[in-house]
Order: sequence, then structure tokens, then C-alpha cells
Amino acid sequence: MTQYMMELTSCLHAVQNGITVVSAGGNGGPRPQVLFNTAPWVITVAASKIDRSFPTTITLGNKQTLIGQSLYYMLKNESNSRFHTLVNGGNCSREALNGTNIKGNVVLCIEMTFGSTVKNFEDVFANVHSGGASGLILALYTTDILASTEQCQGIPCVLIDIDIGFQVLTYIGSQRSPIAKIKPTSSVTGQVLAPKVAMFSSRGPSIKYPTILKPDIAAPGVNILAATKDVYVFSSGTSMATPHVAGVVALIKALHPQWSHAALKSAIVTSASTKDEHGVPILAEALPRKVADPFDYGGGNINPNGAADPGLIYDIDPREYNKFFECQIKKYEICNITTKPAYHLNLPSISIPELRHPTKVERTVTNVGKVDAVYRSDIQSPLGVKIRVEPATLVFNATKKVHTFKVSIKPLWKVQGDYSFGSLTWYNEQHTVRIPIAVRITIQDFYADVA
Repeated sequence: MTQYMMELTSCLHAVQNGITVVSAGGNGGPRPQVLFNTAPWVITVAASKIDRSFPTTITLGNKQTLIGQSLYYMLKNESNSRFHTLVNGGNCSREALNGTNIKGNVVLCIEMTFGSTVKNFEDVFANVHSGGASGLILALYTTDILASTEQCQGIPCVLIDIDIGFQVLTYIGSQRSPIAKIKPTSSVTGQVLAPKVAMFSSRGPSIKYPTILKPDIAAPGVNILAATKDVYVFSSGTSMATPHVAGVVALIKALHPQWSHAALKSAIVTSASTKDEHGVPILAEALPRKVADPFDYGGGNINPNGAADPGLIYDIDPREYNKFFECQIKKYEICNITTKPAYHLNLPSISIPELRHPTKVERTVTNVGKVDAVYRSDIQSPLGVKIRVEPATLVFNATKKVHTFKVSIKPLWKVQGDYSFGSLTWYNEQHTVRIPIAVRITIQDFYADVA
């Protein structure tokens, strides 16, 4: 499926006929600008991690215990875990293992480079398995490939971080006959910080539609127990996250059957969480790990309860999309943006990729909460940008259910910059309605870093 296949006019027609379209953002992360399905009329989903972990205990011959992650389990007819000789396999390439006796042994592999982690794991496992190893301990930078350990054909494969890897390596170097034992995995919840944006989750900005902030939302997509044919397996990807969002859409639609696709999307985006249950900002797995921004997770991590009662919604008449996009049926149906910037759409986000002069955009919100309500604005301006909202307070009652406000966005510097992020929040005692903002200050028509 090409990058544009989900942006066909058929998706637009579906939305214009009251059908919500939810699409996976792709698994090309953590590189930026690799998103799929970025048309404004779809909900584009990123993948996040949940608080379930699979700790696997490694016991060394000196009784030191270390914890890794694995999906290793023993069958009923298998004997208990026992110690095996532990050997250092370097990076476990064919060259590194040449001349090393690994048959019946547990092999430590340390991967210091970063590339296709799934392929690295598959290559390493193939090399140690063909040599008859009884177990694999693979040290590498934090990634989201735990599900790959299910393919280890009955032998324990444990993922550890680089720090623990060097502890094991130090033990091997200090012993004449190093040994190790790997216990079967246990499943634990609530002991790791979550959510986090997954390493593989594709990141924005959108190449095709940079005036549309994408992705829209993040949802659980790592180590999800999913049905495959007649079995259940753990699987990861934005294709695992997307059904979570589709399910939330269905639940909200059941609560509010009259709501439009745009209203449903707005409720999900504006109620999303940007912090975990401990109040810690959500992180994004990357190189290095960082605090997540809207190009990682859009509005944030999905919050179903909040989406069911968002307070305010940013609604769009689906015919409005035709004013901003020209869709033609050709060999591939491509929708091209018109001369009118798409950040003027009434989206629950603002993205301005070329801010050179003061710019004004309008947004309209509809009160779907208590009839009598007052909302005040809270602005977090992106670095180098001044944002002002008029009016700063919105008052709703039985006769005034809809308000339009203006957002003035002014660059403070005259530089060739990069994206910076902020937010606009409408709040009262019952609701917090937040939209993300992404702005890039420019002075020329190029964006690459220049020496």
C-alpha cells in the first residue's frame, strides 16, 4: 500500500457520508516525516507503550541476578531452568562467532550500532541458533521488538539494555568458567512508566500536508495480544493502536449518535493525556529518549473517558474539505492542497510550517457540556512565537452554544528556524480542552540545516 492510498477520495466520501475513518500512521519511526495517511479527514494514529512488562531473570554464577525482557516460557514437559556455560559472542555476526564454541551455551551479544532492530535481532538469533546455542542474551539500545523473542523456537532469548550487557560482559571476563541461568518470563503491570510513544511509531510532520498537524492521537500499540488465524500472539505496530481508537470512536458514537466525524475526532484529540498517572510528561522512545511532542503523538495519548465528555468540540462541515483540497481520480487518486492554507480548517490543532509574518487563524467551538459554562484560555506559545487569543474568555448559555475566536500568531525572530510546539487550552472546573500547536519560523524556501 502506497503512502497515498488511504488518502483517496473514497475516504473523503466516507467521511462526508457520516463514516469515521481511522488510519495507522505507519511504523517508520523514530525518523521524522515518515507518516502515512495524513489527510485531514482521517484520524491518524501513533503507537504508545502500556504499563505491562515481561521481566525475565538472568542469574549469573556468582549469584548476581539481572533483569531483562522476554516472552520466554517453558512447556509442561520441559525441565526446570539450569545453568549453562556463558560465552561472549561480541555482536554475534558470523565473523564474530567464527571460532567460538557456542553449542549448548548461553551467548551474550552486544549490539552497539542502531539500524533495523528487528532485522538485527533476526540475524543474531539465526547465527546463534545455527551454532546450537542454548540461549541468547542480547544487549541493545531500548527498542520495541519484544514480540520477536516469541520466534526463538523454544530457547530463551532475553533483551537487556547496554548497561546490563556490560555487567554481564564484566562477569564473563572475571571468571574462568562463567555460567548463567535464565528463568521463564513473568507478566507484570503497573511497575513501569507508561505510556510512552513507541520507537517504531512514525513521526510528523506530514510531507504532503504540512499545514495539517499529524499524527492526531496515540494509542496502545506495543505487545498487544491479538488474534492471528486460530491463535493469539503478541504484536506491535500502529496497526495494533488503530483498533483501540476505532473502538473508542464507536463507544463515543453510541453515546452521542448525532456527532459528526469531526466532532468525534475533536473529542479524542482535545481530551488526550500529555502526562502519565504520576504527572510525568509522556516520553517518546527515540535517539535519545525525549519528552514527546505533537509530531510524536498529536494531541497526546488517548483518554476514552475524557473523550466521552469533552466539554467543547471543534466541528467541521465535511463539505468544507472541498474548499481546501482538490481530489482527482487518476491512476492513483491524489488529493492536492489548494492555495488556501489548510490551517484555516476548523481542526483541533494548528500547524504553520512557514511563519514569516504575523498570521491569524479562526477556530469555532461548540459547547456540548453544561448549557451555562464559562471557559478561559491558557496559551503555551511555541519558542520564538507570540500567540494571542481574542476573546480570552468564552461564555456559553442556552442561546449562545457556539463561539468563534481568533488566534494571532507572531514570529519574534527573523531566522530560518525549526518547528517548536505549544498549545491552546480552554478550561473551566469540569473540562480541559487542549489543542496542540506546531510552528516553524522561516525566511527562505529551504528547511535543511545550513553550515
